Amino acid sequence: MNLRNWSMDHTKGLILGLVSPLLFIPIVLLLLSWLQNFQFSQLLYKFEMVQTMRSKVISIAIISNLLWFYLSINREKFSLGMGIIVATFCYLPYVVYVNFFS
Repeated sequence: MNLRNWSMDHTKGLILGLVSPLLFIPIVLLLLSWLQNFQFSQLLYKFEMVQTMRSKVISIAIISNLLWFYLSINREKFSLGMGIIVATFCYLPYVVYVNFFS
């Protein structure tokens, strides 16, 4: 991909892909608290304090980008889909660092 071909749809996909996992983190924590019979506040505290827990929850929340990617490809908005993929790869260094180097 060449930056000269970067369009507004790429930027929209990048922003959507960066914001979507952040919005899905509370939903993931709520589902985990419901499935594991914990209080939401306990898991939220663990999410804030334990770095590996944070990495795992963010990794699960990144799966929300698959929904947006599928919808954009299905509607043939390939530029939006490419922006979502780039945003997904932006989370990769943090997840790899926490899982393998700390």
